[in-house]
Amino acid sequence: MKVLIATEKPFAKVAVEGIRKEVEAAGYEVAVLEKYTDKSQLLEAVKNVNAIIIRSDKIDNEVFDAAKELKIVVRAGAGYDNVDLAAATAHDVVVMNTPGQNSNAVAELAFGLLVYAVRNFYNGTAGTELKGKKLGIHAYGNVGRNVARIARGFGMEVYAYDAFCPREAIQSDGTHACASVEELYKVSDIISLHIPATAETKNSINYALLSNMPENGILLNTARKEVINEAEVIKFLGDHPKFKYITDIAPAATAEFAEKFPERYFATPKKMGAQTAEANINAGLAAAKQIVGYFKSGSEKFRVNK
Repeated sequence: MKVLIATEKPFAKVAVEGIRKEVEAAGYEVAVLEKYTDKSQLLEAVKNVNAIIIRSDKIDNEVFDAAKELKIVVRAGAGYDNVDLAAATAHDVVVMNTPGQNSNAVAELAFGLLVYAVRNFYNGTAGTELKGKKLGIHAYGNVGRNVARIARGFGMEVYAYDAFCPREAIQSDGTHACASVEELYKVSDIISLHIPATAETKNSINYALLSNMPENGILLNTARKEVINEAEVIKFLGDHPKFKYITDIAPAATAEFAEKFPERYFATPKKMGAQTAEANINAGLAAAKQIVGYFKSGSEKFRVNK
């Protein structure tokens, strides 16, 4: 068996070494493609591999066509919208993610961004504090739970809405469960987004939904840029001169956001949520272990395609 680590944005060296150790201990071969600059390099590299470990790399029908021996793709991270699941299923390829491995890293970044925002981007003027503010967590998965944990340390009131998480599970953490997404936005001073990009969620963060929030509210996005209706959020910021938008995923219209709202908008230069040594290692090792488990025992625990 041959396992390819295909990462345009490379893992840390120690993570690659850990993956190699895990895979080779199982008797398999490891190949590495890092910092590739053209899709043709990826298409060439996948020709004779049985498994691929990726990060944000796009794996589409063309890749699956080129990878005749491929059996499994593991996305080292929670989100997997960079993989064409239908194409994978059509090619009889299993796709997995590694949920939970990056969760603390993303949650800590969320609070780094929040402190930066409430202190007016450290521009020398008086800001506000997070203590006593109402934080709404939109989707209560692994990251959302870590955000709630940290928020309680700041002395915040924590609310959450998740259409797929039982109310009892949310409340058992000491988090207030909201009955609807509209209720969440109405009770919150700050909204932290943790929803995936799906047909239902794309462009769902819009003018009407944000209108439920207070005039000096904050929208924080460390999820996916596709969930933001950019034109409507720009209009909303224009109509609400105290509202702020901060994000770990620069929108397509980031230049317009920055030009129109320089004191109320901030985006990181690139997606930074999982950019810690710990998350890098955890996700990479989890991916390697899942591939070994799949080949050794047929385990499909974290499969995301049908």
